[in-house]
Order: sequence, then C-alpha cells, then structure tokens
Amino acid sequence: MSQLEPLIADLALILICAGAMTLLFKRLKQPVVLGYIVAGFLASPNMTYMPSVTDMEGIKLWSDIGVIFLLFALGLEFSFRKILRMGAAPIIAACAVIMGMMLVGMFTGQLFGWSQMDCIYLGGMLAMSSTTIIFKAFDDMGLRQKRFASLVLSVLIIEDILAIVLMVVLSTIAAVSPDNAEGSSGAVSGAMMAVVKLVFFLVLWFVVGIYLIPLFLRKVRQLMSNETLLITALALCFGMVVIASSVGFSAAFGAFIMGSILAETVEKEQIEHLVTPVKDLFGAIFFVSVGMMVDVALIADYIVPILCIIAAIMLGQTILSTGGFLLAGQPLKTAMQCSFSMTQIGEFAFILATLGTSLGVTSDFLYPIVVAVSVFTTFTTPYMIRLSEPAYGFVERILPKRWRSKLDDYSVTPETSHEEVTEGGVWSAYLKRTAIVVSINSVLCMAIIALMFYFGKPHIANLLPQPWANIVTALVVIILCAPFLWMLMRQGSRNEKVVALWNSGRVTRVKLMAFQLLRLFIGAAFVSYIIGHTVNLGGMIGLFVVLAILFSIVFSPRLKKSSEQMTKTFQENLNQREE
Repeated sequence: MSQLEPLIADLALILICAGAMTLLFKRLKQPVVLGYIVAGFLASPNMTYMPSVTDMEGIKLWSDIGVIFLLFALGLEFSFRKILRMGAAPIIAACAVIMGMMLVGMFTGQLFGWSQMDCIYLGGMLAMSSTTIIFKAFDDMGLRQKRFASLVLSVLIIEDILAIVLMVVLSTIAAVSPDNAEGSSGAVSGAMMAVVKLVFFLVLWFVVGIYLIPLFLRKVRQLMSNETLLITALALCFGMVVIASSVGFSAAFGAFIMGSILAETVEKEQIEHLVTPVKDLFGAIFFVSVGMMVDVALIADYIVPILCIIAAIMLGQTILSTGGFLLAGQPLKTAMQCSFSMTQIGEFAFILATLGTSLGVTSDFLYPIVVAVSVFTTFTTPYMIRLSEPAYGFVERILPKRWRSKLDDYSVTPETSHEEVTEGGVWSAYLKRTAIVVSINSVLCMAIIALMFYFGKPHIANLLPQPWANIVTALVVIILCAPFLWMLMRQGSRNEKVVALWNSGRVTRVKLMAFQLLRLFIGAAFVSYIIGHTVNLGGMIGLFVVLAILFSIVFSPRLKKSSEQMTKTFQENLNQREE
C-alpha cells in the first residue's frame, strides 16, 4: 500500500480524536466545543505520549476554511429585519457591554505589563460572549422561551455584528505601528476609514444582494435539487469571500455577508440544512486546531494571569453588563439574569486570537491563555445562569428602597414605538426615510462610478479614440446611475405624509423645499463629478450640460417607472420570507 500523504493521515488523527471526545463530552453533558479543544490538545505536537499531527500548515489551511463556514452559518442565522425589530434596548446593552469589557480586558493586560497590541486584542476577546455556548445552555436548561433569554440572544446577534467590525478595525490597527504618536494617529485614522469602508460595502452588498440573488434563485428554482442548491450557495459564499479579500477585508467577513443575504431568501432553511454538515466538519477542524495551540507548560507559567482574567470576566460581566442592561431600560432582575448568562468567551475570541497570531502582532502566550480561560468559563456558564436569581434576591434585600423605586420607574419606558400621529412624528419619519433613500442610492452611484472609472474606462479607451472614448464613458456612467439618481432626488417626495406636511404650514414648506434642494444638489454633485472626470467641460457650457442632464433625469417618466419597479422588487424580495 502506498504511503498516505501527511495531510490525510493528520485529518484521520484529528477526526478520530474529535469523534472520541465528542462522544465523551456528550455523555458528560458538556459543550461539544470543549471536546474539540481537548481533542486538539491530544493530537498536538505538545502531547509527546500520543501520535501527533505533522503538517501544521495544512491544518491551518483547513481551520481557515472552518472559520469561513462558521461565519457563513452565523450569517444564515442573522436577519437584518430582526435587528430592525429589536428596538434600541439590545443595541444599547450590546454597545455598553462591549465597551465596558474591552476596557476591563485592556486594563487587565496593562496590569501584567503586556504590550499595547496584546492589551487591545485581549479587550476584544473578553468583550465577545459565546453565542454557541449560551444557546446550548439555554436549550439544555429549558430557558429558550424566557424573556431574558430572548434579550440575551438579541444582544449576542449585535455582538456578532460588532465583532466583524472589530476584526476589520484590529486588522487595520495592526497594519500601523502604534508605538509612536505618528503611528497611533495613523492607526486611529486608518481604523476610522476602515469602519467607513465597512459601512459602504455593507450597504452596497446588502442592497445588491437582496435585489439580485432572490431574483436569480426564483429563475432557477425548477432546476434546484439539494445538490445544486448546496453548490450554488457555496459558490456564492466563496465568491463573496474572494471579493471581500480583494478589497481589503477578511475572508470571514465576506462569508458572513453572503450568509446574511441568503438569510433573507425563501431557501434559507434548506440552505442552512444542507450547509450544516459541511460547517460541522470544518468547524470541528478549526476548534481542534485551537486545542493544538494549548501548551500546558505555558499555561502553568501564566496561571496567575489566567486566574485574573477569569475573575475579570466574571466580575466585569456581572457588574458592567448589569449596568448596560439597566441603561437599556430593563428591570433589575432581567438585567442580572442577562449579565450572569454572558460570563464566558467563545468562538469569536478564538477567531480574534487566530487573527492576532496570523498578523504577528500578539505574543505567543496570549492564544493558550485565552483557550484556558474559555474552557473554564464554558464549564461555569450553567452554574452562573442558575446563580442569577439568588444573586438578584441578595441585591434586592440590600438595595435601598429609594434606589429600587428609581430603577422601577426607569425600566417601565415602552420599548415599542407608537404610531406617528403628531406633526413632529411625521417630520421625524420623513427625515429618517429621506436619509435612508439618499444614503443607499449615493452608495450605489459611488459604486457604479468607481467600477466604471477603474474597469470600464480603460476598456472603452482601447476601443475608441479620444475624445469619443470619454464621451461614451460619461454617457454609460450616467445611464447606469440614472435610476438611482432619480430615486436619490425624487423618491418619496410626493407621498401622502409629505403632502400632509406641505399643507401644515409655511415654515414646514420652507423646510421641505430646503431638503428637496439638498437632494437635487447631491444629484448635481454626482453628475458634475462624472462630467468633470470624463469630458471635462468647464464654465457655462459645463453648467448647462449638468442642468440639462438633471432635468432629463428628474422629469423622465421612464426613469420614474423603472425606479419604482426596482424599489417594488427590492421590497418584495426583502419581505418574501414573511409572505
């Protein structure tokens, strides 16, 4: 028999260890993730008494694929509509928890004299609770239908989104040395630009994806078997991974985006069902690779920092998270039940630790420390959930009556928004809708302009002589942008609520006219940019051309019809799962 390739032999060893450990941990009623980590420790080169893997580079490649599938599956469980319906409470709580725990992690790292990047990454790891572990704990304890459990899961969704943002920001900070003032300034500005770029691509791919992908799936639905649907979904996933990587984002970010787009389609449940076995396989390899990083000798050397970090998580989450949920308007009992449920770190901590190691910006000791902390806090999660009610009883007994009364008054604020019946409510709704319309269509116009200038313009220049190449480029860009420019300048300007505002008084009319002029000015700025960077007309001729193009767009019945049809199709795609 020919000798097996090292990667195949390593994979066999990993799966044998993982299978044995998952059976053992299932029998012990412990999270399977911990079984994978123990399996990785047993199969690692650090365990000299057992067979160990030989091709660590190959295992790293498989674990990177595992991260892609984990984030793709997370995106499939995510819903933009669900986030919009949550209200402000989970968002306020999640932001407060993440900011507080990041500060706790950074302060803990500074106590031990660790480097600035180690402290920053430790803060990010401590800020993210484990969705997988909490979900399983609630399921095992029969708490999934409790109100506090629903709130915790909503906060975890927000945390997962912010974790993606944090990955992008930390990658940008790592690219700039923070050891000097100039480097720190560059890191901050780079992180801000990364967030702006992230928001731009989120809006772009969400709008384009929701519009195109459901249309494509409807067209080919008769051809879709389980096999073809799986291959199509994975093709879309890895296609977005390539696009995200090519524009400077991580592969995991691209997988998450495509998963969140497919989560809005009718085929979501079927895709999730088909992808789950593949995700479980590669996810297991990822968590096993995490266990391979465990070095018992290193953990023994850093036992004091490990114990301090565990204490920081327990105290930080129970105190700061309680404050965050109280700030979000939750009763004291609900706030404490939520905070006691989140006293662990999990999969995103491993992903951040892997990111820091791959970028070479964190110390070697940080990874095994985080793994050790995660293992301990995972074991204690069910006990902390059970401890929340006795802890609430103790706090209620020692809390002054005046404080309890103030907390009760603060927590009764309604979480659901009322119908906009006042003029101020209608005006606020108009501003919100206008801002969304202008923002989305501005992003789409910028994307079209960027693609045409970087890819289309050179090809047209090779086909046609100047100045015809520039004229054709300008025409093509304006034609492609025209429907979105119409929506940017006109959409929603004549609906019933706007007419009611127009008839409410002279002051309101002036405000509406000012905002409409602002929308026209933004549209004119786009057209001027296109003309200025192609045919480069100046003076009165350029002004006349811009005004003529604007007039033809604003008063075009064909553009109005096509724009309204595009909007209708987008809304139908977005609502098709509910319908």
